[in-house]
Amino acid sequence: MIVSVFGQRAWAPVGVLASLAIWFRQRRVALAEGQTADGQRPVDRNLLELKMVQVVFRHGARSPLKPLPLEEQGGMFSGQLTKVGMEQMFALGERLRRNYVEDVPFLSPAFNPQEVFVRSTNMCRNLESTRCLLAGLFQRQKEGPIIIHTDEASSEVLYPNYRNCWGLMQRIRGRRKSAILQPGISEDLKKVKAGMGIDNSDNVDFLTLLDNMTAEQVHSLPSCPTLKRFAWMIEQRAVDTALHMLHLEDRESLQMAVGPFLHILEDNLLKAVDPTTPPDKNRKLYLYASHDVTFIPLLLALGIFDHKWPPFAVDLTMELYQHQESKEWFVQLYYHGEEQVPRGCPDKLCPLDKFLNAVSVYTTSPEKYHTLCFPAQAVKSENGA
Repeated sequence: MIVSVFGQRAWAPVGVLASLAIWFRQRRVALAEGQTADGQRPVDRNLLELKMVQVVFRHGARSPLKPLPLEEQGGMFSGQLTKVGMEQMFALGERLRRNYVEDVPFLSPAFNPQEVFVRSTNMCRNLESTRCLLAGLFQRQKEGPIIIHTDEASSEVLYPNYRNCWGLMQRIRGRRKSAILQPGISEDLKKVKAGMGIDNSDNVDFLTLLDNMTAEQVHSLPSCPTLKRFAWMIEQRAVDTALHMLHLEDRESLQMAVGPFLHILEDNLLKAVDPTTPPDKNRKLYLYASHDVTFIPLLLALGIFDHKWPPFAVDLTMELYQHQESKEWFVQLYYHGEEQVPRGCPDKLCPLDKFLNAVSVYTTSPEKYHTLCFPAQAVKSENGA
């Protein structure tokens, strides 16, 4: 509740003036105690208006991409979305409906192409996951055609595109091989493979082990006792392998892996706050269907990676707010439904300029991306060759 204390008449009783003086003093103390670490006053969330939401999500549960030796897929194609995966995505859509249709009347109850933009990688499991999410979100109601935008594999940026980025491919190829030789990883891998009866010469690493183990767990399928016994260690070593491949200290690797996607998310934010942006260029909701290999570098760039492998149907939600009085802009991040404090931000509710400044370290424009991916071509261009 906001109480106005202005406009008091000069003849106000002494008791009233004394009470007001006490109120002001208490208010100043409360504000001082409520300041954030950088001295900023806390933001009254009641005065925040939701302007835009961006949701990046991983597809639902699927079959393994590469079965382990001596194991079968059970009649399914590699990487095929399962019924469990469909149900997971429908449930995510229902959660988004509760958040942005029912609890907060932000989106229309039915799909409106003027409000929602949908983008997916051109893979069956992602396209099907997106359809299931939309069914849960809009309960199969629509006010116009539902278009899921995709891109060619040669220019896809919703995942680290090793095939289309020579610089990234060169770095990652060697690091994946050397990861198996790292102290700790090497010994643990031999231990697990021996327990499973897998020949040490077989091309099986912790990424493959985790993929198969996760698929068995999420579908409640019988699992190898060794996988069960070493479940936690397998996940951690898979994460260690991924981190070794990306090499956090190597900023350019993250820029090539996820920089173009961050550029898209950043561009959506900038268009939303720009008053000159035509209405037909803005959406209230942006949906992006991606993969686990997208999430790890994305979370690392944002400074919120929890060192756990991104599960099926996980989401990263980015909300954009504007303060109704000060007109300031703020970003709020959620990962897996939990509030996050991004790198460079003083609190969970992050001023937009601070958020963009922190993200800019890894954001990559199309031109810069091409220069990083093909440095030799960039040099030739500069020399006029």
